Amino acid sequence: MSERKPYKTDVSDEQWAQVEPVIAAWKAAHPSVSGHRGRYEMREIVNALLYQGRSGCQWDLLPHDFPPPGAVKYYFYTWRDDGTDQTIHDLLRWQVREQMGRKADPSLVVLDTQSVHAAAGVPAGSTGRDAAKKVPGRKRGLAVDVLGLVIAVVVAAASAHDNAVGIALLDKVAADTDTDAVEKALVDQGFKNAVVAHGQKVGIAVEVVERNPAQSGFVPQAKRWVVERAYGILMLSRRLVRDYEHRPRSSESRVYWAMTAVILRRLSGAAMPAWRTA
Repeated sequence: MSERKPYKTDVSDEQWAQVEPVIAAWKAAHPSVSGHRGRYEMREIVNALLYQGRSGCQWDLLPHDFPPPGAVKYYFYTWRDDGTDQTIHDLLRWQVREQMGRKADPSLVVLDTQSVHAAAGVPAGSTGRDAAKKVPGRKRGLAVDVLGLVIAVVVAAASAHDNAVGIALLDKVAADTDTDAVEKALVDQGFKNAVVAHGQKVGIAVEVVERNPAQSGFVPQAKRWVVERAYGILMLSRRLVRDYEHRPRSSESRVYWAMTAVILRRLSGAAMPAWRTA
């Protein structure tokens, strides 16, 4: 890595050791036709992606001591399209779960959605208005395990019903985990019978956790609160405070990179930043 003053978002040597084998395997599988090994170090590409996710800056405002924005864009979009972003994230997630004495894939997941405003310039065709929350933009759906680790993410127009997002999440959970690993999913009352019925089709029992009518205001629900915490952690990544991406798949990739940064800190024992200084 070229000599420069480090940023707080840079991966440490220990953290890079967790990511580098996946990137090296990807590079080996995608050799240059000319035999050129590439001008930029892959560690610096990853550092630039983590910096942008945390700071929320535009492509053209990436600091000049990173590789050029065009190069960083190329790898972000390429890894988005071929799934390398999710591969890195999932391998790290499995390590965290195994360190905690758990199986690689969970038996229980928690589903929820979050509507966020879309930035100016985001194509109107991929956005909508959440009628319940009065939010124009996009809707993120997460499936997390009991540790708050992301198992699946889906991004759609905010006008999409929670049922549609929930069904897509269940399909992703079933496709991205070992067969019959996930047995149960907890959802709130925003999800309806269609999600419960679809869960039966993919072998996941969906339980709607009903709110106690005697409670008022925000009250964390047992087990379901972990998904609320996951959304809170994601808000530390300023690129996710709004949806700035032209494609929903890019928005999903931003979630994977944000959670990759979180997991790398967990694996290396690095301190989590306080929200006041995030």
